[in-house]
Amino acid sequence: MKIIKSTLVAGLISILSIFSANAEKVKIGDPGWTGATAIANLLAAVVIDKMGGEAELVPGNNTAIYAAIDRGKGEIDVHPDIWLPNQEAYTNDLVPKGTLKLSSKPYEGNQGYCVSQQFAKKMNITAIEDLARPEVVKAMDSDGNGKGEFWIGADGWASANVNQVKLRDYGLYDAGIEAVRAAEAVKNARVLDSIKKGEGYAFYCYKPHAIWGMADVVMLTEPKYDPAKYKMIQPKADADWYKKSYVASKDALKQIPNRLGYFFRESITSDCRILQEFSINS
Repeated sequence: MKIIKSTLVAGLISILSIFSANAEKVKIGDPGWTGATAIANLLAAVVIDKMGGEAELVPGNNTAIYAAIDRGKGEIDVHPDIWLPNQEAYTNDLVPKGTLKLSSKPYEGNQGYCVSQQFAKKMNITAIEDLARPEVVKAMDSDGNGKGEFWIGADGWASANVNQVKLRDYGLYDAGIEAVRAAEAVKNARVLDSIKKGEGYAFYCYKPHAIWGMADVVMLTEPKYDPAKYKMIQPKADADWYKKSYVASKDALKQIPNRLGYFFRESITSDCRILQEFSINS
């Protein structure tokens, strides 16, 4: 993770060296997860403090942010934190249309499923299939409904849809696990609370992310990536996506380093000098 951070910072420093101080306004989408919010604020600080422009953070889920960028009306200029292939349902549509431009300098990430180290040690949990054991499910049931809680992401996240399918195809629903969608801040609070109370809790996790500094957590192993067992269809592509999808292996981007980056409105090259130069040099 140190390499990831160093690469990002170095990239920003090199970008900053080319800008002048003409005041222009950049609207940066904030999809709400911790990493994206941090990057959005960092980009805003770069625009304001180092480039002499103005910046505004615009909250919204991925669907809203991509739609705003696609309209090209200046509602949102930048998506700060793109995970591929999770969000390819959007990028495969908009990039060929010419309304989005992907940064040429992505950086690495990783994603999977985590539990606290405390819980993993207590219950001897190392792999995703361990969560299907009856005693583990029981330990993850905090509200007494007989179901073990598993946070899969927030509403509007493409990754949450993948996780919803994965839990089904890993057999976790049949074992008594229930998927929970909620804001990431709610998840973070629940992780810390579960550790304090000595309770079990599982959640979708990724790197880089603040949770690795907030709590002692461990990422569980999954079956090795198998393209024959990874057929994900997002709601944008098919209303019957859940039934038609099948995901029972590790994500490809865990075998091939994740590609994350900034997305820009393609039309910025004609109406915003700051983002024009930013897109060329990022």
